[in-house]
Amino acid sequence: MRILGIDPGSRVTGFGVIDSDGRASRRVASGCVRTQGTDFAARLGEIFAALQAVITEHAPQQVAVEQVFVARNAGTALKLGQARGAAIVAAVNQGLPVFEYTPRAVKQALVGRGGADKEQVQHMVRVLLGLHEGMGLDESDALAIALCHAHSHSTLDRLGGAR
Repeated sequence: MRILGIDPGSRVTGFGVIDSDGRASRRVASGCVRTQGTDFAARLGEIFAALQAVITEHAPQQVAVEQVFVARNAGTALKLGQARGAAIVAAVNQGLPVFEYTPRAVKQALVGRGGADKEQVQHMVRVLLGLHEGMGLDESDALAIALCHAHSHSTLDRLGGAR
């Protein structure tokens, strides 16, 4: 299964593509979409176009996106939600199923506790994917979301098969 994980942001959107059988996973590609300028609508367009290009190039079968967390600033939460929307539409526009995970669920799946910090998540991403090179937190968060989906999806498949 090829999975695209997305960590949405209005300035920096992380993405990570993995291949996984539910037990072992490997990174195919990862990086960040860094938007420019002050025109918010144009930045949303950049996110949409860049993620469509990632989808076209790497042909994921499923997409996992981080859900919006409660922000202290309502304006920030709205912008994050709109960036998330641009990412989701890029996937749905290509006919891909989209799955959503809370930050707490991603941390729980990778580290074993929902209150883990970003550096702990990044460390587990490196361990699980056998990576040695450095990466930014947005990129590792996107890979973590993809890994969370791979593990969750695999578990649900096994449970469904046991019925």
